[in-house]
Amino acid sequence: MTILAQLSDLHLTVDDATRVRSLRTALTTLLALSTPPDAVVLTGDLADHGRPEEYALLRDELARLPIPAHPLPGNHDDVAALLTAFPEIPAANYAVTVAGVRLLCCDSTIPGRDDGALSDPEWLDAALAEAPGTPSVVAMHHPPYEVGVGWIDAMGHARPERLGDVIARHPQVVRVIAGHVHAGSVRAFAGTVATTCPSTYRQLHVDPGGRPALSDAPPGLALHLIDGMSAVTHFRPVEETPAPV
Repeated sequence: MTILAQLSDLHLTVDDATRVRSLRTALTTLLALSTPPDAVVLTGDLADHGRPEEYALLRDELARLPIPAHPLPGNHDDVAALLTAFPEIPAANYAVTVAGVRLLCCDSTIPGRDDGALSDPEWLDAALAEAPGTPSVVAMHHPPYEVGVGWIDAMGHARPERLGDVIARHPQVVRVIAGHVHAGSVRAFAGTVATTCPSTYRQLHVDPGGRPALSDAPPGLALHLIDGMSAVTHFRPVEETPAPV
């Protein structure tokens, strides 16, 4: 079984210790698991302003992990600054293999906008075609479905059908994972399952007809357990003391 941890929407700044402390607690939670994840994917909004010093801070914090970390951009990020801070990332769209599972990290950002769309569906299609028999996870920032909260959906994924057309051609995709909405959610998508991840910073106040608001719910993360062509996703809070009771 492959365990892929997902952190999202860190919104790191150098002048807010609370956000840094929350990320550290999330990393501690992962390190306390009896079976550590094989890798961590960070699904965007890693920095709050896309500044080099914010990515330097992120890199320093991720150095605590004895496992690989794979970041990708969100609408708060600056793609060029992110790639400069993480020179091991070959491009904004890239693929890696994690313990027998292919992880395809996709850029869904549109410069100057909060909504998004898959930047290069042709790249994703070709990358998935390279390994049709390998279980695959497609990761991005903007979820390709509406979560039912109007003000969030207004800045969602502008052209989810383009992604859906690609995913439907590749049945080895066991998950499409995203961030952006600061909440865990699950929906069927293009013959597979798509999910969003809680934030390590602040959570969405889920009120379908309500005004824009975040909640005081605890930070969270997602764990994706992949066994062949099957997968299960768990959402868990980030706690100061992650040990079981």
